[in-house]
Amino acid sequence: MLISTRGRYAIRLMIDLAENDTGSYIPMKDVAERQELSLKYMERITPVLTKNGLIEGIHGKGGGYRLTKAPEEYRIGDILRLTEGDLAPVSCLECGAKPCERAGECRTLPMWTQFKNIIDEYFDGIKLSDLIKK
Repeated sequence: MLISTRGRYAIRLMIDLAENDTGSYIPMKDVAERQELSLKYMERITPVLTKNGLIEGIHGKGGGYRLTKAPEEYRIGDILRLTEGDLAPVSCLECGAKPCERAGECRTLPMWTQFKNIIDEYFDGIKLSDLIKK
């Protein structure tokens, strides 16, 4: 499976924050209810998005999360790479993978490399703003 629930839910979370942006922080329980997702699971996704500056949050009364940038400044590929780790279709193309001893003779490597490039270009060509209700 290329994209896990973690990546899919992160995108849904980001879309929800964009669509419900009033300038104030949005409680994650509201996002979870609207998206019909587990609050506990959403709370496991928000730290990676916060740590990498995609969203910001505050705790306590009036707390919640909000986007740090305009929706058109987010590429879906960036969100997926943060939550999925990598979008490589095969392990030898994953970021930080040990160079394969067979790379020089591998007849399928060019195919997998081209496929990875297609995946990256596709998801990097979609902005969060493309997915929100106009």
